[in-house]
Amino acid sequence: MDTKNKSSLAIAILIPIAVGAFSALFSGKMSVYANLNKPSLAPPGIVFPIVWIILYILMGISSYIVWKSDDPDNRNALRIYALQLFFNFFWSIFFFRFDLYLFSFIWLLAMIFLIIAMIYKFYRIEPLAAYLQMPYLIWCLFAAYLNFMIYSLN
Repeated sequence: MDTKNKSSLAIAILIPIAVGAFSALFSGKMSVYANLNKPSLAPPGIVFPIVWIILYILMGISSYIVWKSDDPDNRNALRIYALQLFFNFFWSIFFFRFDLYLFSFIWLLAMIFLIIAMIYKFYRIEPLAAYLQMPYLIWCLFAAYLNFMIYSLN
């Protein structure tokens, strides 16, 4: 891999990491999670940053694979990727800063729909790019369960 490709891959990985970092920064009181009534399947708070950094790295690699492809639909696929990142950015702000648990759940359902659309587009371009997004989809489905249960219990 030449220097240009390494730089492009690094940027592709840093974009979702930056989105997550800025979202966490603007979310403010993420310690709120410790004081919420949670379902029995809720993991400890320390699990979330570990999982998210892994997911953001996979997202970046996946987007890089699509970006470097010659497929004429790669721009449309990357637009959906960017839109779901937008939704990703705002979810934790709605949930943690504003305590909008029901709204956050609905927002997350829309985000899941976008993730599914993105995976479909990525698969048509390069199946590996879609497979790298599957842990993200699974985690967001689990997050939807947690979000809904937190809404119900609080």
